[in-house]
Amino acid sequence: MAENKRDYYEVLGVKKNATDEELKKAYRKLAKQNHPDLNPGDKAAEARFKEINEAYEVLSDKDKRAKYDQFGFAGVDPNFGAGGAGGGFGGFGGFDMGDLFGSFFGGSGFGGFGGGGGASRTGPAKGSTVRTSLTLTLEEAAFGCEKDVNIQHVEACDVCGGTGCEPGTTAEICPECHGSGQVRVQQRTVFGTMSTSTVCPNCRGEGKIIHQKCKACGGSGGVRRQKKVHIKVPAGIDNGQAISVRGQGDMGRNGGPAGDLIVGINVMPHARLRREGSHIYLDQAVSVYQAAMGGEIEIPSLDGKIKCKVEPGTQPGTTLRLRGKGVPVLNGRGRGDQYVTIRVEIPRNLNEAQKEALRKFAETMGEVPPSASEEGESKSVFHRRKKK
Repeated sequence: MAENKRDYYEVLGVKKNATDEELKKAYRKLAKQNHPDLNPGDKAAEARFKEINEAYEVLSDKDKRAKYDQFGFAGVDPNFGAGGAGGGFGGFGGFDMGDLFGSFFGGSGFGGFGGGGGASRTGPAKGSTVRTSLTLTLEEAAFGCEKDVNIQHVEACDVCGGTGCEPGTTAEICPECHGSGQVRVQQRTVFGTMSTSTVCPNCRGEGKIIHQKCKACGGSGGVRRQKKVHIKVPAGIDNGQAISVRGQGDMGRNGGPAGDLIVGINVMPHARLRREGSHIYLDQAVSVYQAAMGGEIEIPSLDGKIKCKVEPGTQPGTTLRLRGKGVPVLNGRGRGDQYVTIRVEIPRNLNEAQKEALRKFAETMGEVPPSASEEGESKSVFHRRKKK
């Protein structure tokens, strides 16, 4: 039920004055931890993932966040409070509080106030949101792509056209509420006459009665079907983020717009490259010769194999920066950088010729190679001992 929702700020674990960057950081962390693909079969994680996405969807939108801060869930969910407000505030001496809220907000109640037994279902209502996930490679997420996803959603019944009535028949306007979906109840109390509005028990708030229900959809007006939706993935999207596709969710009610499709993004790990924000990181091994003499080496990047220059005398752990070789900035301009950390590989299992070459090299560097007996005791290639 909507009334049991947790506060959106509490869901993301941030303060109410959190910046957009703090919201995004908290969302990414929580979405990654609870992503269904990383927690297969965990219904609790799936529920948390949906809750996290819903919270971020509202708080990341300035207009929705402002309404939420002012009115709570009622400001962003028109169905919040429906059916659970009890008697509402009613009225005193024949004065209906529902009329007061209606004059301000254009309805019989607002956020559950003045509605009595719940809101009418006769007005247009947006369809439910449908959620799915999409797995991408690092390159696809970095540069953007176009994909097709298969989803299950509710669409208008082909037989009845969404009316819920058997073809050739029509629904009857409810004689109790005259199509409004609500009836007014008055009660005498010690404070005077209290007037409240409640859902019409005759039509259950629909405002109409279907006597001959469509056999294809059972009178609901909608059927669940699978369809393929073409998705445009923006360049720079990251793991745990989501794409919203308007109008691709479940059908609306009473002429209302269709809901939206939310596509959660899952980026597969790359064999060599590691992404952090808009930057790419790589650990690259080079030989002792390459580190000492320098030269060009071939390394992987988002753009494929590229050349990278290693300066003579490069030390282990040196990090090279390749400007503009990172990830394009999401909804922005430019690209991040690629950072290459050099790892010098020390040769193992040298043959005699190689060992002799190293001994001669050590002599030219003013070092004395170890004797045969010392070689057996030491794991190093040579001792750093100065000639006397």
